[in-house]
Formats: sequence, C-alpha cells, structure tokens
Amino acid sequence: MTDANTQPIVKAVNIKKTFKDVIALAGVDLEIMPSEYTALLGPNGAGKTTLVEIIEGIQKPDSGEITLFGKHWSGNKDELYKQIGLSFQETKFEDKLTAAETLKMFASFYGLDNTRVEEILNIVNLQEKRKSYVVNLSGGQRQKLALGIALLNNPKLLILDEPTTGLDPTARREIWSILHELKKTHGTSMILTTHYMEEAENLCEKIVIIDKGKVLAKGTLEQLIAESKTSEIVQFKVLDKSKFPDFSKFSDLREIQWEDSTNIVTMNVDNTSSFLPKMVSYLNNAGCKISELRCRYVTLDDLFIRMTGRKLTD
Repeated sequence: MTDANTQPIVKAVNIKKTFKDVIALAGVDLEIMPSEYTALLGPNGAGKTTLVEIIEGIQKPDSGEITLFGKHWSGNKDELYKQIGLSFQETKFEDKLTAAETLKMFASFYGLDNTRVEEILNIVNLQEKRKSYVVNLSGGQRQKLALGIALLNNPKLLILDEPTTGLDPTARREIWSILHELKKTHGTSMILTTHYMEEAENLCEKIVIIDKGKVLAKGTLEQLIAESKTSEIVQFKVLDKSKFPDFSKFSDLREIQWEDSTNIVTMNVDNTSSFLPKMVSYLNNAGCKISELRCRYVTLDDLFIRMTGRKLTD
C-alpha cells in the first residue's frame, strides 16, 4: 500500500502554455508534498501566475499533465475544490458587513455552521474585530479575513497570491505567524507567490525560481546556496573607480559584481575571515579608498539576481 504522505499533493509534468505569440510556460515540472510550504518566485511575466492558475483549474495547459491529490481536474472539479483554499492579493468584500457576517456568508457556501466561523475568527486572530464592519478594518485585518475565508473548508492545499503585499512589517509578520501555526497544527500544504524574499525564506522550505516560463532552480534555500558554490559576500563602495585594482589573482574570490550607478562592489568569496585582511591590504596599497563595508551570507535575493540578472521587483 502506498503511503499518502509520500505522494505529491500537486504534480505538474512538462506543463506548456502559450498566449498568441507569448510563451508563458515552456515545460514546467513541479511537485508539492504533504505539509510542504513552497514559494514560487519570479518577476512579472515570469509565468508563475499562469502556473498557479493551471494548478487552480482556472487555466488548461496546452500540453503536459497536472494532478492534485492524484486526480485530474477534468471530471473531478467539485471534489478537488473542496480540498483547496485560495487567497488573492486583493479581495473585495461587502463594506457594510461585519467580519463575522462576511465569514458566515462564505461558510454558507460550504454548508458550514457558526461553529466553524468562530474557529476561523480564533485562527486568524480576529475575535476582537468580529463586529467591526469590513470598511473599518485595516489592510492587515482584511488580509486576515481573506485568509480566514480560504481556510473555512479546512483545505489540504492553500494557494496564496502575494498575501502580504502593501502591509506594514507588523501586519506581515502576524500573517506569517498564522501560517506557521496552521502548518504545525493542521499539516496544510501551501503554494505562495510573493515579491518579498524575506517572506519566502521565513515561511517556505522549498523555493522554486521561475523566469521566462522556465524553472531555473528549485530546492531548499540551503540546497540552492550549496549549488551556487558560495555562501559569503563582501560588499563595499569604491570612492574612486579609477584606482580599483585587478583582483584576478585571488583564488578564493569566485565572482565580482559591479554596480555602476553606485560604485558598489559585491564579491562572492570562499571564506570572509581569511579573504578580508588580504582584500583591505590590497586596496590600501593601490590607494583605493572604500566605505560602507559589509560582510554577510548569501541571501535568496542574491541567488535570484544571479540566476535571472534582475531583482524580483523588476
């Protein structure tokens, strides 16, 4: 007998989708496992929205195969929709309904009673706002409400499209806390699209980087960093670019990136503690003055720029 926990919740094989002359997806493979939080990262036009819509059953691929819980969308829509929850970046509610009334309305679509409404108010920490009209809720509270609606049917798969865009850091972290607790207590799987690298790092153990309709990399953050063969960065600003010396003989320097508009140099190195003294001495001997020196580990943002040549928000 096959263990259900070893089978993918979502399995996409060689998914292709074209809109007129635009190739949205060029053969994408993806697996989401039970209790796994996966971030889909890509700039606008990368293809991630099309992929999510195919997973949701909104779009059909031109070719390839997509299954949820081992089943295709064709002939199984009612059953599959009962097992997924959706929350979008902007959800429109009726302003003159309270938070509780809004949840009751959506709960009625599933045949759920007030008991589930009260459970959701507790899960998303809106008990104190249950009688507040939607029009009076803050942006963060509205996103909690949207998340609560997505959780009403106790979904096995949660799909969130930029759920914290536009929220302040405090509200964003409140959403994160709810999602962490949901995974711990309910074993929910999640697909997250986000423009916040910190959000992907904080919430998701698997990262999938998409650009121009192709998956460039996927795995845990640790795996992606290991595959990049560098984990440490030295970054500084050069005051006079003409005096910057040639570093080609430094064997422990893997890569130099130069930002012309700011004269900021980013160096990927093997070991900062051994590289830094040599670097400072070499720059001093060349008469090259620097400022704003920082040393840090590689982040998801660094990996994304290296793979795509641009920032996530570009």
